[in-house]
Amino acid sequence: MKPGESAIIAGFTDEQLAAKLLEMGFLPGTVVRFNFTAPFGDPICVNISGYDLSLRLEEASTISILD
Repeated sequence: MKPGESAIIAGFTDEQLAAKLLEMGFLPGTVVRFNFTAPFGDPICVNISGYDLSLRLEEASTISILD
């Protein structure tokens, strides 16, 4: 995704990390917007349910999205 783009969460590829992401509000069917990447490329900032959250690229890569 590019900064400012939004997508819908479809699911997760890592079951162990999915529990943490679900607790943070990354629920399937929820719209997530990509805000920006940190200066050195990691972490990234996304907006979900009105909150800005930072995620490591490793964590973010386990989230499956629908365009």
